[in-house]
Amino acid sequence: MSDSDAPGGRESPGIRTDPDADADAEVQTDADPDPELAHTRSPSSTAEAEAEAEAEAEADIDIDIDFAKVFQALPSPVMLLAPDLTILGANRAYVQISGRGLDELVGRFIFDVFPDSPTEEASGARTLRTSLERLLATGERDTMALQKYDVEVPDRPGVFEERYWSTVNIPVLDADGRVSLIAHRVEEVTALVRAREAADRTPGTQHASLTTLSHEDAMTADLLTRSQELQELNEELRKAHARTHEVAVTLQRAMLPGTALPRHDFAAVRYQPAASFLNVCGDWYDLIDLDEDRLAAAVGDVVGHGLEAAGVMGQLRSALSAAIRATGRPADALTTLAQHAHTVEGALATTAVQAVIDRAAHTVTYSCAGHPPPLLAHPDGTVELLDTATDPPLAASDDTIPRTQATVSYTPGATLVLYTDGLIERRTEDIDQGLHRLTASLKHHHTLPPEPLADAILTDLVPAPRRGPDDDTALVVIRL
Repeated sequence: MSDSDAPGGRESPGIRTDPDADADAEVQTDADPDPELAHTRSPSSTAEAEAEAEAEAEADIDIDIDFAKVFQALPSPVMLLAPDLTILGANRAYVQISGRGLDELVGRFIFDVFPDSPTEEASGARTLRTSLERLLATGERDTMALQKYDVEVPDRPGVFEERYWSTVNIPVLDADGRVSLIAHRVEEVTALVRAREAADRTPGTQHASLTTLSHEDAMTADLLTRSQELQELNEELRKAHARTHEVAVTLQRAMLPGTALPRHDFAAVRYQPAASFLNVCGDWYDLIDLDEDRLAAAVGDVVGHGLEAAGVMGQLRSALSAAIRATGRPADALTTLAQHAHTVEGALATTAVQAVIDRAAHTVTYSCAGHPPPLLAHPDGTVELLDTATDPPLAASDDTIPRTQATVSYTPGATLVLYTDGLIERRTEDIDQGLHRLTASLKHHHTLPPEPLADAILTDLVPAPRRGPDDDTALVVIRL
């Protein structure tokens, strides 16, 4: 690959100094105030002067970095992969260490170029594929532990040479947050591993075997060997977490109403587990016919994760369902649930919203327990935030005090949306930004029927497919 073929090309920006900069600097020096008077300047004027000087210095620099040359000059071997794991390029260091020319690399599937050794214990390709697939799924850097990955000797098909690598796979994201490129960086540590193995095979001669290595390299060889054991343990932990995650999601889905609601063609529900195991299984939703004219709708969110949160969720959902059937009033139902929450371990700070829709009176009565407010989209496209009746989360205050509720009127054709905070909350921003995003999405799509409206909201609000949501997401859309 020529320099112009590497990422960035000749059009990339870089640094070029202005030959007239020195002359300009001399003129500015003559105009500077007496240094002895510098102490009389106010802090603000000093800061302004420094900012002006910095801006002038930057103005004298024309940025023109040739990233192709930078890429080729990197001392670490780096190969570039497309999301389908096709090789797009490699720098000189990688070409040298791999023993293959660019014509043998570019345009080919990485595991066609570097197949696994036919020996039974070979796992290099499988482990690397797992790392790359994890990166594509999460959009995050994946650092691999010491990896034995034997490489086929060039010009000797079927003959593999034992090699050891320290590998980091780095994602390059596009404007939508999806992985558009993978930088596969490797460092070969074969010599260090062999030196350590030689020392281990010769009892009493460890120090002599390592005398050819520096003290730092000897320590590195030892650490790399130990990292193999850590990698095996890490893989076992990943598998255990995956199994627990699957059980927790299955349990939660079994305790929630089905997402297909043939009796309620005016409603759509969605539930998406979190992408991360650490957050899954605390959200619930519910739809209950109280009588011919009244429908109860609720969503809630248990603090916690995994099987424990799923179990708490099941208890609270059942309790709220019974309470709203018995009382018919959202405030009374949540008051009862809050008192019950004190007896359920893990229920502290659970949030919930309960609404009752009266189709005969064209009203929505609701009460929130520390939960994000429902949204009511009117037929004309205006969106109303139902945030008047909001009280603390469950078991987080004096639950002998009755909770509040509010009633709003609607015109037939309006849409009520209830949701959990996984839909609007992001780690890097204020939750109000997510609420604004949801409001804008509902306003834009409010004329859609419930099913496509639910899909459109998720498309607008849930992060790019590379990650999935950071938290569980429950969504209920009801056409009134």
